Amino acid sequence: MNMIITRKLQSLSLLIFYTFSLLSEQSPNAIIFDNKGPLMAHTAIPNMQVPKELPLISYQIGNREYSTTVASEIIDISFSAEPFDYGVKGKIRFRNSSNDTINLHNIVPLGRNEEHVYITGKGSHGLSRSHLFRQGYQPINIILPDNSWELGFTCAETDGENNIVALVRRDNKSLKDGMLRRFETTLYPGGAIEYNFWLDKYQGNWQNGMRLIFQERYLYDVPVGGFNNLLMEREDLKWIQSCYSANLMMTWDKRYYDFTDGQFHIKEHLEKMKKLIGGYDLYGIWPTWPALGMDQRNQWDMFRDLPGGFNKLKEISELCHQMGSYFFLCYNPWDESTRSDEGHFDGLTNITRIANIDGFVLDTRGGSSIELQDAADAARDGVVMYSEGMAVPRDMQGIVSGRVHNALYYPPILNLNKFIKPEFAIFRVAEEAHEPIRREFNLSFFNGYGTEINSFPAGRFEWSDDQMRYWGRLLQIQRENSGNFLQSSYTPLLPTLVDSIFVNEWPGESKTIYTIFNLHSGGFRGNLFELNETDDNNHYVDLFHHEELQIDIVGDKKYMPVKLDGFNSFDLGTNNEGSVSAIAAFSKLLSVELSMGDALVFSSKNGDSIRIWAGNPSYEKSPAVFGIEEQSVKLLSVFPNHEGKFVIQVLENDELIDERIVNIKPGTARLISEPEITPRTSKAPEGMVLIPSGIFKCDNYRTGDNFINYPESPTVEGEEVVMSKFFMDKYPVTNKQYKDFLVASGYKPNDTTNFLKHWTNGRIPKGMENYPVIYVTLEDAKAYARWNGKRLPSEIEWQYAAQTEDGNEWPWIQDTPVEREEEFITSTLSVWKIKGIESTRCNLGDGSLYPVGKYKEGVNPYGLYDLVGSVWQLTNDQYDNTTYKYIMVKGGSYFLPTSSFWYVQGGPRELNFRQYLLRVSPSFERKATVGFRCVKDTL
Repeated sequence: MNMIITRKLQSLSLLIFYTFSLLSEQSPNAIIFDNKGPLMAHTAIPNMQVPKELPLISYQIGNREYSTTVASEIIDISFSAEPFDYGVKGKIRFRNSSNDTINLHNIVPLGRNEEHVYITGKGSHGLSRSHLFRQGYQPINIILPDNSWELGFTCAETDGENNIVALVRRDNKSLKDGMLRRFETTLYPGGAIEYNFWLDKYQGNWQNGMRLIFQERYLYDVPVGGFNNLLMEREDLKWIQSCYSANLMMTWDKRYYDFTDGQFHIKEHLEKMKKLIGGYDLYGIWPTWPALGMDQRNQWDMFRDLPGGFNKLKEISELCHQMGSYFFLCYNPWDESTRSDEGHFDGLTNITRIANIDGFVLDTRGGSSIELQDAADAARDGVVMYSEGMAVPRDMQGIVSGRVHNALYYPPILNLNKFIKPEFAIFRVAEEAHEPIRREFNLSFFNGYGTEINSFPAGRFEWSDDQMRYWGRLLQIQRENSGNFLQSSYTPLLPTLVDSIFVNEWPGESKTIYTIFNLHSGGFRGNLFELNETDDNNHYVDLFHHEELQIDIVGDKKYMPVKLDGFNSFDLGTNNEGSVSAIAAFSKLLSVELSMGDALVFSSKNGDSIRIWAGNPSYEKSPAVFGIEEQSVKLLSVFPNHEGKFVIQVLENDELIDERIVNIKPGTARLISEPEITPRTSKAPEGMVLIPSGIFKCDNYRTGDNFINYPESPTVEGEEVVMSKFFMDKYPVTNKQYKDFLVASGYKPNDTTNFLKHWTNGRIPKGMENYPVIYVTLEDAKAYARWNGKRLPSEIEWQYAAQTEDGNEWPWIQDTPVEREEEFITSTLSVWKIKGIESTRCNLGDGSLYPVGKYKEGVNPYGLYDLVGSVWQLTNDQYDNTTYKYIMVKGGSYFLPTSSFWYVQGGPRELNFRQYLLRVSPSFERKATVGFRCVKDTL
């Protein structure tokens, strides 16, 4: 039954009965509005508890605040309730009982209360007065639907699981003797206005209460449960949901058509934007306003009379599609005074069919109509209507996209239109004609929707390209995570540890995205918000900076650490203020492992492609693209001269499903040489010995001067490596062997400077035939090896063959292990003797080269001679640290300079000693102390 509570000073307590079908019992239940003050709400429905007496509403008259707890002689308030299937529904009537004109505004259900979350007006802004109030935070400016700017809303927590949520909205048709304004109602003496009132319950945080009223009830703009979602569910129209960049342009813009040269320039414009922002998702033209009406031509005639007419429009449409853009035209529903023998709907169908148009911007309209959509559908599927203003909830049933109009130049931070219907495609209209507009891009990004660059105002702006690059950075994140921004589970404004930094949560099926907007000009770094639920199978990535994050555990709570860029403090209060970030919670799909400086092994459990970026992803560069199966790449080979960050992403249907980041420290040496294979043989070729297969534990390397960093060890310390058998030359290659090669092959290097410098006129000095060949480059050595059906050993092959499976430090078996002391670096002949290196085993560094095989006692257990103290021996391993290239050489040499610490440490060197040979030119590389020996693969 309906009952009325009239707001008078006398005591009044009435019990209002109604059916609350959402409760556990389907019987009438009761709520009391008690006139002790008068009009108090307490003792709620079963399972819905009001912890203390609350006013039915609070409100403002002029600048003064009132509530129904205290009587007023200015205004009379009455309340009536009626049967309703969902909670409480009622009507509040305000009547001006004074002799003065009053301005009524800021009606808040259950009253303003710092313990509640509520929405009401703040300040006197003509277009942007609505604010959301939360305990412990400054109020945040919000955008509400265009037909509900004056609404009041409250979420009130109770002592139990069930909290209460209330909404009031003005009934404009009930106005008597007054004037309606966006946020205020002017009531003349005796004038009256009514507000609809709803009260319901919810569980959990306040966002769930808002979700109930905004998402499930659509602010009661349509009958409860009666929202028609058919258009939103049409598969042919869903493409607009994943669009985030739009551009509308006048057809007299030189970027469209230049009157001076008589040429179209759309292709250049779209190509430039493809590079800067990944392209416009929507590109639309406007040839009508402000020219329509100068003569009798209607809006379709204006398109016909553009250069090239409808056929050219079709070419432009095809160009847009080739560039990955959709082509839109404007539609002017107000065109009723020009040539009328061609109807609006027939004209729209005709131009759509001929020119293959993808959508229409509905000039001056906040909604569409069945007739408009039918006219487009008659031409082809998939044509989208795009309203100029933001469609209110009841109009969302008939249109799938719309704009946040730029009549409000400095937009509020949170747009609750997105919360109402996340799959409704929204674009914020932005212009570059006034000032840099980074804030516009930031807020579109934060709210999970697109931006329309409206190019109608004239001018070219020096900041434009930099702004576009920045926008492109945000667009890439939005496009690759689009599915998250369409979910009704979206939660705005998570609690944060710092005010004026705002976080929205966008859960999805396989990941969660957090968008962050910051108003601290100095930036921020630290824990920002608590993670209520974490999954051990998840990991977290900062998508804006492309950095992996580690959750911070404090006591029994888990916090998300966040890094936010600073910005110029003088931009505060302008449309260029703020900074943003985005964090993704991914399932652990990617496996990545970086070794050997730049060898990346990677794979993914799911997805259809893996992308690797050198540095942060950008539309101005291209990634390397691979399948998801396990594979290995040399990053330096794919991205020459890049070091630092590499971003690895796996995608499925263009959606990012996981990301990992690896870093190569600048100056890290990376192996650039490829392993070589020779024809295999089972019998040892002449002059070679068999190196048997075995398990090799590669010892820690020793190095000399490490000013230029050495590469990582080929193996992890202590790791056992399975080595295959192979053959190795018993001795270093000799002058005679190299001479036989030259005669047989005719080999001659391109640059002969210092080539075989120790020979005379191409002849070996007498008596030096069996000396190791020297003054050769890596290429000279490889040429010999290939001619002989052999190859150079890798460093680990040389070391295994030299150390054997036992890991000997020297070729011979040491009776007393040599102490590893700094004295080795400045060792002299006498020092070698003191350390137990006998002159009968190797040349201790006397400066004289000798024939191979001289030191019989220096042979190792596999039968290899002259491993140390002869010549530095080239390996196949060549490295690049982006700045330098070098080759790894082994074994030391016969030359031992002793007068300075800074010399290359020669003489015989431990078998695990590493020395780089820097590559500059053949003349520089060919040295009197460098030779080589070869290996051959075996069956």
